Amino acid sequence: MRFPRTHRDPVEVNLTPLIDVVFLLLIFFMVSTTFETRQALELELPESVSGAAAEATPVTLVIGASGEYRLGEHRVTGDELSEALAEQADQAREHGLVLEADGQARHAAVVRALDLAGTLGIRQVRIATTEATSTRAEIP
Repeated sequence: MRFPRTHRDPVEVNLTPLIDVVFLLLIFFMVSTTFETRQALELELPESVSGAAAEATPVTLVIGASGEYRLGEHRVTGDELSEALAEQADQAREHGLVLEADGQARHAAVVRALDLAGTLGIRQVRIATTEATSTRAEIP
């Protein structure tokens, strides 16, 4: 006896919804991820192409590569810096303060000087730079 076989359609898996879900997950993770951009910045300080020369000011604070300070013509230690700058604060408020920091100076030494100038009410602070030898417009 022969039994009639029913003809079955082949089973197909529709991949379109799966691809849509994968793309949505990819977009979600791309939008919600934070990227670390600090590694892309390579700075060489101090150079300035568009900096303008400033008029001479009577108060100049020099920060050396090893963190030593020189206010005017006098060498000053880190502990004596607040007293020495306080003595010349009136002159610095009137004419401004120029910071001449070495390119290899520690950032903490420069921030300490800026913070001290701010606490003494010196609002006109300029950072001296040298003119750049080559024009670099590589700002990402």
